[in-house]
Amino acid sequence: MITTKAFHGGTPHLTRFHRLLPPVAGFVLATLLFSGHAASKSGAGLPPEILSFIKDKETQAHALAKKLDLKVSPDVWAFFQTAQTGTTASVTNAFERLKKRASQYEGSWDDPTVGTPVWQTLIEVTLAVEAFGEGDPKYSLAFGKGVIDSIPPGSIYFGGTDPGRGLPTALSKSHWAGDPFFTITQNALADARYLDYLRATYADKIRMPTTNEVQNAFGEFLSDAQKRFDHDRRSPAEPRQIKPGEDVRVIDGRVQVSGQVAVMSVNALLAKIIFEANPSREFYIEESFPLDWMYPHLSPHGLIFKLNREPLAALSEEVVRKDREFWIRQQKAMIGGWLTPDTPVTDVCAFARKTFGQKNLSGFEGDRGFVENSYANKLYSKLRSSIGGLYLWRANNSKSPEERKRMTEESDFAFRQAFALCPYSPEAIFRYATLLASADRIDDALRVAGTARILDADNAPLESLVSELTRQKGAKTK
Repeated sequence: MITTKAFHGGTPHLTRFHRLLPPVAGFVLATLLFSGHAASKSGAGLPPEILSFIKDKETQAHALAKKLDLKVSPDVWAFFQTAQTGTTASVTNAFERLKKRASQYEGSWDDPTVGTPVWQTLIEVTLAVEAFGEGDPKYSLAFGKGVIDSIPPGSIYFGGTDPGRGLPTALSKSHWAGDPFFTITQNALADARYLDYLRATYADKIRMPTTNEVQNAFGEFLSDAQKRFDHDRRSPAEPRQIKPGEDVRVIDGRVQVSGQVAVMSVNALLAKIIFEANPSREFYIEESFPLDWMYPHLSPHGLIFKLNREPLAALSEEVVRKDREFWIRQQKAMIGGWLTPDTPVTDVCAFARKTFGQKNLSGFEGDRGFVENSYANKLYSKLRSSIGGLYLWRANNSKSPEERKRMTEESDFAFRQAFALCPYSPEAIFRYATLLASADRIDDALRVAGTARILDADNAPLESLVSELTRQKGAKTK
């Protein structure tokens, strides 16, 4: 529940990959959890960079405990030994056991020797181990090193998803020294203990939100939520201003808001404070949830985004062309070069059914290792979907028909690629189906949703999506 008091208790830490999806005709809402089935790999199977990172994080944890005068459970120190010598499953199991004592997770209790700022180092180690236990090492390394190589030294990088935070953190020369840049997850800024961790790690190098600024951000969000809630009560015939996923209630005359959307709204305000408080730094971001204030500042930057200091009037032809060419190269290496801006939806769906559904790789010209690894599928699909979301925002906020058409076409192609890279990703499915339906292409939207349902027959939100699209098609034919 979001109140100013919640800051002191620590709001839910959204480490896992959560992404709220847009509704189809105001009907369908879905959430994707970035997780996979843990593979069992020995510690010796981890890349040397990760083994070195685990040792470095243990050193940092001890330094934090000393600097902040923390009493830390022996089980925390035992975790680092498990991470260096155990299997991936044993590492994640040890983390899950400790998580029950970290207080901010559902069903957990408060062990003050576990739920300290040191906890963040355990999260970062676990994310790194999972990336190589669940993910294909080739693609995990390619993503992490690709992001690092693309960001100028001294920059500030927001990493939102599990791999978006975990891999650049693990593969940097020194995460806690900010070398080559400073890595922060925007998903956890509303967590008081995460901010304590950032201040203890980076405060002598970059400016972080003060306690008063954090309290003001919570107050600003609650005041805005109150206004939007009052509007919806007073004017029920007008479009609702409370966002999907915001659980708003009035208790004892006070508005209280809970849910991931509410937490991310506060995170967005705190990310903006960091952005404005460090004007000499360049900023980059890997998106988890979209943060509305950022959209005018964003431009595609390889796998991620650049967060430009000033809002951009438009995305230039050169920026868009480079982005399209970059992702065509990525796609060609992963699933083959057959998908172009002119490839129809029917061909994309046929590829998805054959390759991901039937596991038939005859004639397949991509990388078998990619299509057989769900972690890699979800990772790269999410990255491309996020860029498609930027193009869609530009289309929806364009003042000229020509610009709206240009951005809609780029969004369509990006979403098509995201769907082809992972046709069972809820984000890729719902975003692309929403775009197609809004463009009066109900048949194509049904093809996408129907293909996804074949790949995941027991998915209730997909069933609802197909039903809603079928209803829309029927309404148009009457």
